[in-house]
Amino acid sequence: MDVKEVEVDFGTQEHVKKLKKKGKKQKPKKGKKPQKENVETKEEAEKAKTDEKPPEIHFPPTFSVSEIKNKQRRHFMFLKFKQEKRKEKLALKKKKKKERQALGDKAPPKEVPKTIENQRVYDETTVDPQDEEIAFDEGTDEFSAYFNRLTNPKILITTSDRPRGRTVRFCEQLATVIPDSHVYYRRGLALKRVIPQCIARGFTYLMVINEDRKISNGLVLSHLPDGPTAHFKVSSVRLRKEMKRKGKEPTEHVPEVILNNFTTRLGHSIGRMFASLFPHDPNFVGRQVATFHNQRDYIFFRYHRYIFKNEKRVGIQELGPRFTLKLRSLQKGTFDSKFGVYEWVHKRHEMDSCRRKFHL
Repeated sequence: MDVKEVEVDFGTQEHVKKLKKKGKKQKPKKGKKPQKENVETKEEAEKAKTDEKPPEIHFPPTFSVSEIKNKQRRHFMFLKFKQEKRKEKLALKKKKKKERQALGDKAPPKEVPKTIENQRVYDETTVDPQDEEIAFDEGTDEFSAYFNRLTNPKILITTSDRPRGRTVRFCEQLATVIPDSHVYYRRGLALKRVIPQCIARGFTYLMVINEDRKISNGLVLSHLPDGPTAHFKVSSVRLRKEMKRKGKEPTEHVPEVILNNFTTRLGHSIGRMFASLFPHDPNFVGRQVATFHNQRDYIFFRYHRYIFKNEKRVGIQELGPRFTLKLRSLQKGTFDSKFGVYEWVHKRHEMDSCRRKFHL
């Protein structure tokens, strides 16, 4: 049997190359993993997530109201912040009060807050009421005749030249507060000519209200006939019409006098000067009180009427006027601007260097 050789045409060389590639195993491309490995990596990642701790929360830094550029918004936020602080303070106060009530007698003593007053620098001239030397000085000073009931106060109230209406009204209202006081106008007279006339007519005090730009800013108080003379700065003057919730006008009853916190020798002499403005025996029927309260060398004057509501409660009503005094100088004798001898002069740059040191 004859065998013939048959030529088989496999096509072109490109077809041969394709057949060779089909016979070879396909290698995985670089960067790609087989499917089983991908599944394993996913499971490991999920386990790692469950094992890890939760991420920490980072809060923003503390916010400052001053960083707000809008003025109205900044003011509103500041008021809101103050209100929240006040609420927290009240809540803490109520909580402490309940705790104290629950403990009763076993409650700890209250903490005394630190203030400028109780941290005051000790003054060597602080008055001891039981000191014999101070008692002797008070018995022989210029005000001893008043405290020994030998004289009755009589006050002349006047103003600077050409006073304005507000200063005139202030003098008139002071005349209703201080009994036996008389208002006269200067009319260009010098104080050196006014003082001898006051002594001749039996006045024990000369009070001069000075003004600047229609505002009362100074008070000269001279004790007659031998002095001393005190010069005060006047501020925060409120007349009766300018006050809210004021009472009716004061009556002609002699008021009671309260003097607070005049502890040094200088403060004691100033307090005695204010006390000798008013008569000896007050009329308690009128229920009127004149208060001179010294705090940090500022003397606050208030005039009240009181009423007893019951055994424990007292109601007060301010009558006016009100003002604040600051002592500038204390001079021996009557007023003399040229040749007067000064006992004490307020030197602001030297004496006000320490906030906790006071002179009255």
